[in-house]
Parts: sequence; C-alpha cells; structure tokens
Amino acid sequence: MEQSIPFDRLAQNAKVTFYKKTYSHVAGGVLVFFLVEAFFLNTPFIKEAAFALTRGSMWLLMLGGFMLVTNYAQGLTFKSHDKNKQYLGFFLYILAEAFIFLPLIYMASVKSNGANVIGQAGVLTLSLFTGLSAIVFLTKKDFSFLRNAITIGSFVAIGLIIAGLLFGFNLGLWFSVAMIALAGGSILYQTSNLVHKYSSDQYIGAALGLFASLMMLFYYVLRIVSRD
Repeated sequence: MEQSIPFDRLAQNAKVTFYKKTYSHVAGGVLVFFLVEAFFLNTPFIKEAAFALTRGSMWLLMLGGFMLVTNYAQGLTFKSHDKNKQYLGFFLYILAEAFIFLPLIYMASVKSNGANVIGQAGVLTLSLFTGLSAIVFLTKKDFSFLRNAITIGSFVAIGLIIAGLLFGFNLGLWFSVAMIALAGGSILYQTSNLVHKYSSDQYIGAALGLFASLMMLFYYVLRIVSRD
C-alpha cells in the first residue's frame, strides 16, 4: 500500500509525479472510453438496449441506473485504499459513461460528416479543459467555494431533465450551454482539488473526478456541435 502524504507536504518533484500519474490516468480513461464505445457500437443488442432506454419515460430508468452505478464506482474509488478496487471503480464509471453516451455518439456518427462532428467536439472539449485547468495551475487559486454551486446546479439539471421527460418539453440549446458552464465549474473545482486537497496516493480518485467533469463537458459540447 502506498503511503498517504498530504499534498502540501510533498516536495515539488513528488507533486509533479502526482500530476503526471493523475493526468495519465485521465488520458487512459479517455482511451478506454472510446474503445468500449466502439465495442458497444458494434454490438447490436447493447446498442438496441441503449436506444430502447431513451424512449419516453424509459430514459428515467437509464438516468437512475447511471446514477446508481456511478455513485457505487465513486465509492469504490474514493473510499477504498485497495488499488484493485479503485481501478474497478474507475472502469465501472467508464462503462456507465460509454453506455449513456451510446445514442448520442451513434447519432453523431451516422451524419454525413459524423467523424468531423465528433472530432470537432473533441477538440473543443480538450481546448476548454486545458484552458480551465491552466487557470488553476497558473493562479494557484482554491476553487473549493464552487462545490455548493456545482451541487445545487447538478440537482437543478437533474430536475429539469426529469421534468422534460415527464411533461414532454425539449430543454433546447440553452440548457446545453448551461451544462457546459456547469461542467466548466466542475473542472475548476476538480483541478483545484488536485492542487490543494488530495493526498499523494489518491491519483486514481483525482483522475476519476477530472474524467467525470471532462465527459460531462464533452457530452454537451457534442450535443451542440451535432445539432442540425
């Protein structure tokens, strides 16, 4: 088991090592996400199940299942000191993300310029993620004050999604814009945790937090870019 050392007590080279471990796990998570997504896209019964769960109120079942799986995965990653359980939690989270992304990725990919749409969304997402992360590293500002706003915003977003499904109204472009702003705040918060909060052995948990924010940003950027 790795020794847990508060981040502010680490030497500079140890901090750099921690950053490298964290971001290499984020990059690895993105790679695994796209590999799993490709497998799902080429597995008819998984693709059919994902689309079946987007019809009407069935989307509530998908959303509820996603929240249960991700909460369990985050619990494994953050509460256990067993690296195998932490990696299991991270992988479960990636699977859940790949499944909920499946209809959106499929619809974007079947467009005449599908590859360009997904690529454009990826470039925009990476640019925003890099810029927001740079703000934290350059200013060293503690963005932990965003936690309550992100929590409230997330509950409001879930409530709007549920209301939209129950009452049949389209949340539209501005909802996606608001969710991008929420994802941006989450990236600032998670990056701030990376700089100020985590212990030296928590790089998998730190990576999961950043990965979750990155995927939320990508989801809504892709929704906007793929609009006809």
